[in-house]
Amino acid sequence: MSGGTDDPLMREYHDREWGVPLHGDRELFELLTLEGAQAGLSWRTILARREGYRTAFEGFDLERIAAFTEADRERLRGDERIIRNREKIAATVANARAALVLRDDGISLDALPTDTERSKAMSKGLRRRGFSFVGPTVCYAFMQAAGMVNDHVTSCFRYAEVTAETRGETRE
Repeated sequence: MSGGTDDPLMREYHDREWGVPLHGDRELFELLTLEGAQAGLSWRTILARREGYRTAFEGFDLERIAAFTEADRERLRGDERIIRNREKIAATVANARAALVLRDDGISLDALPTDTERSKAMSKGLRRRGFSFVGPTVCYAFMQAAGMVNDHVTSCFRYAEVTAETRGETRE
């Protein structure tokens, strides 16, 4: 992702969020959901609807989403603030349920494999645990966006900042 875009939404996302280490199951689940929703679409499309997703999916509260019924999924199919693909909506609900099982097993989304060579392993591990719309490409994009890997080019001003944040350093 390049910070040199003229699109203010994309520039803001790049300059403040993309590649910054992200922690917490709710935050990581949100990003994983958005990455899955992006399949076949542009990130710009999803980013423009992020607030709609946050509202429609109850602030990405895992317990609330996991409790969604068929009626809730149908309601979401009519919600213009999100991508209304039936399979992507169903995947979000199923993935919330799978994330709760992970948590019950003492595993956090934050503890999943984090290096670029392991996006296939991450995808297989998530699928084995009941997740969907989490292929290797989605997992790799998720890992980039969540700061699990730093794929900023070294000449980008964010490269050094994100590297420092990853190491737990503060920059002045």
